[in-house]
Amino acid sequence: MIIKNAVVYTDKGVFEQKDIVIENDRFAGTTTDETVIDGSGCYAIPGLTDIHFHGCVGYDFCDGTKEAIARMAEYEASVGVTTIVPATMTLAEETLLGICETAAEYRKEQEQYTDKAILCGINMEGPFISVSKKGAQNPAYIQKPDTELFERLNQACGGCIKLVAIAPEVEGAMEFIREKRGETVLSLAHTAADYDTAVKSLEIGASHVTHLYNAMNPFSHRAPGLIGAAADDEKCEVELIADGVHSHPAVVRTTFKIFGDDRIILISDSMMATGLDDGQYQLGGQDVTVKGNRAELADKTIAGSATNLLNCLRTAVLKMRIPLESAVKCAAVNSAKSVGIYDEYGSITNGKIANVVLLNKEDLTIQKVILKGKAL
Repeated sequence: MIIKNAVVYTDKGVFEQKDIVIENDRFAGTTTDETVIDGSGCYAIPGLTDIHFHGCVGYDFCDGTKEAIARMAEYEASVGVTTIVPATMTLAEETLLGICETAAEYRKEQEQYTDKAILCGINMEGPFISVSKKGAQNPAYIQKPDTELFERLNQACGGCIKLVAIAPEVEGAMEFIREKRGETVLSLAHTAADYDTAVKSLEIGASHVTHLYNAMNPFSHRAPGLIGAAADDEKCEVELIADGVHSHPAVVRTTFKIFGDDRIILISDSMMATGLDDGQYQLGGQDVTVKGNRAELADKTIAGSATNLLNCLRTAVLKMRIPLESAVKCAAVNSAKSVGIYDEYGSITNGKIANVVLLNKEDLTIQKVILKGKAL
């Protein structure tokens, strides 16, 4: 396959007019296949990677079934998200073990799927969080950080837990961070940590912040908290939900000025209502009301989003004035690097898996998705 006439986002982080050559399922220099796709009027960007979402089209990763993963993966691929790292919730160990075991089984079988996003790992959001900043997490299952529990879950899923959320101020958190640094990405999340506590956790091995601004103390001129600590640490990357609900457009723009597009990872944090109509849904065993992009618990706590990652990218660019190059970097490149899959995904580079999204130049709507070298 050859994609001609598109303006291509290159691995240099800029757009250039060039051909994209695909041989079998990978980007290549030459191909024996004479199939041509005309990309006139389109941007060609790498398939996106969502490292933090819970569900879509009526399914949740915590359903713990292969059907749920497959249906979610099919929808994500259709909206240009070609690699996924879905998130668990704060649940009982028995439930989490079942979810991990199902994910391991699914990953062994997923080579057969040609129309589904590639499951690359798990984002373990909870249960090692602060009750005071639980957000939409179920407080009944919150517990102190436990390395043995993590190891049981990671073994059950075949070692594919890519991120673990942790509140650094809770008992046992610093010990957990010291022991597990280098084994998985340690993400500061659902936390009331002050600046000094956050700094210490980053110094000893944490390197990531879950959905910046949400479920943490706000940044202020006398109490900068986790947000200030993350800004000070040039190695710390932060997740950002640019759905128009979780953060004001001015805050999104300011975040790019503070952190730069090297350290921001766009995520959707989507729940099962994504791709469906407004109504009543579930998240982590709790009732959620969805209207538009807004998902809320009964007490009005925001409960994830009801939009996908490409819509977040589109919102960031068209409504929040973030440059397209930066938005693509944060939704495709940085995300893949964060979870250690950039060697195979995240850029249009010879040798990598051929995941491409063609977007209309005018409104960034999808014109075509190429998944593993095949047009969907």
